Amino acid sequence: MSDKNNKTLKPGWRRVKFGDVVRLSKARSQDPLADGIERYVGLEHLEPGDLRIRSWGSVADGVTFTSVFQPGQVLFGKRRAYQRKVAVADFSGVCSGDIYVLETKDAQVLLPELLPFICQTDAFFDHAVGTSAGSLSPRTNWTSLADFDFPLAPVDEQSRLVDAFQALERTGEAHRRVGDIADQLVRSLLSDVLNREWPVVELGSVVQGTQYGLSINAGSDGQYPMLRMMNIEDGLCVENDIKYVDLNDKDFDAYRLIHGDVLFNRTNSYELVGRTGVYELNGDHVFASYLVRIKTDTEKLEPKFLTLYLNSDFGRRQVLAYATKAVSQANVNASNLLRVRLPLPPLDVQQQLLDEIAKAKFAGKAAMERRTSSEAMKKQLFAEITGDAR
Repeated sequence: MSDKNNKTLKPGWRRVKFGDVVRLSKARSQDPLADGIERYVGLEHLEPGDLRIRSWGSVADGVTFTSVFQPGQVLFGKRRAYQRKVAVADFSGVCSGDIYVLETKDAQVLLPELLPFICQTDAFFDHAVGTSAGSLSPRTNWTSLADFDFPLAPVDEQSRLVDAFQALERTGEAHRRVGDIADQLVRSLLSDVLNREWPVVELGSVVQGTQYGLSINAGSDGQYPMLRMMNIEDGLCVENDIKYVDLNDKDFDAYRLIHGDVLFNRTNSYELVGRTGVYELNGDHVFASYLVRIKTDTEKLEPKFLTLYLNSDFGRRQVLAYATKAVSQANVNASNLLRVRLPLPPLDVQQQLLDEIAKAKFAGKAAMERRTSSEAMKKQLFAEITGDAR
């Protein structure tokens, strides 16, 4: 017997096999549309770590799925279980054969409301992944899942756990909504400003110049950190996976980044080319050849306003109009970049917009941090229901 099974259980708790308290639903529909079923769910509709089903397909559009699920049943993605896809249905439908439909055998033994949280524990996923077979698309099977061993609390204790889990779910969902609202507010604020009647100018008329980065191999050691295409995130330059180069004084002076410089990713996949960030890091940094430095005329154009515009849907449409496609990547050269057109509000309007967006992003970030705290508390409860907490 494993050390896990030898652990002393809390009073009233007992070890059970998953298959002793959970059944695999066998309900099927050979003609979902004729049976009045309107929605289907595939693996692509389940989001990792999210118990809610937020998207689905229409059976009327055609589907070959036959596994029927009902509200309250648990959907578990058996293919690529490491993706951690578990959800609770709040509507009826049919689902992919790569999704197991689970339900408790006896609500007096295992509360149906606790089942999805058991399926979200690390122990359950570790078991599912460890019993999966196949190289490209590994799948676990019901026989293996049914053998999962875990400690089961008395029903009154399960009820307490369910209350705690559901409270954390509600809290996390509220924080997620705040984050979504903050994102929507950012887009709305930008759209409101860009759709007003402003002069439309070419970028070249409001910048001091552009410069390609260094064509030099960077490594794990060197005198100066060099920013590359992956060092641009959410409109800012960041120090992720930094590489280093050695330079003479002349080259360092030529490629040294200054606060307010805008870096534009000129070569990347079609989806990512044009990603733009403002440099505000501390220390000395230089930049690589797949980036273009833009120095704005700060009497006309705020660097962060330019970054906001180029990263927006409005700006990306302009940028991609000048992108040249190769087999696996796209490129926007500096000459074409200067032809990109943008609305040009007065500086005070640009700054007011940036201030309002900064406040919205701060609120969104705070909400996401609180949501992360809720997830950490859930993990503590997960440990409790799998016997790893004392």
